[in-house]
Amino acid sequence: MTPEEYEHIKERTIVGLTEKIIVVGQSETKELIARIDTGATKSSIDLTLATRLGLGPVVDSKLVKSAHGVKLRPVVQSEIEIGGKKILAKFTLADRGHMRYLVLIGQNILKKDFLVDPGTRADSAKKLL
Repeated sequence: MTPEEYEHIKERTIVGLTEKIIVVGQSETKELIARIDTGATKSSIDLTLATRLGLGPVVDSKLVKSAHGVKLRPVVQSEIEIGGKKILAKFTLADRGHMRYLVLIGQNILKKDFLVDPGTRADSAKKLL
């Protein structure tokens, strides 16, 4: 590894398989535990949570492949804080209310200088609503 490569890695923020995040909405700011998913190309947020936080307007729509098939999902933009970094990111809207984590962080956010340590998890795996 060259010194330049080492310095680039040293500057990255390490996150675990779950991570405490803050989602900044227009009407409310919420701290919760998100699932980190390196296999997901796009990040996702629960539709009900996004509505409650006042996220919007819809800025785009994306085709998303999941275990349930291919769906066209609306996309919103929000500021989040993860690993001490504030980021403006795009999220697809989905019904995640039946899932353990209301927010899924995918590659679109992780590419912004994050490294994933699979041996690390956030303090609690409970939904924080």
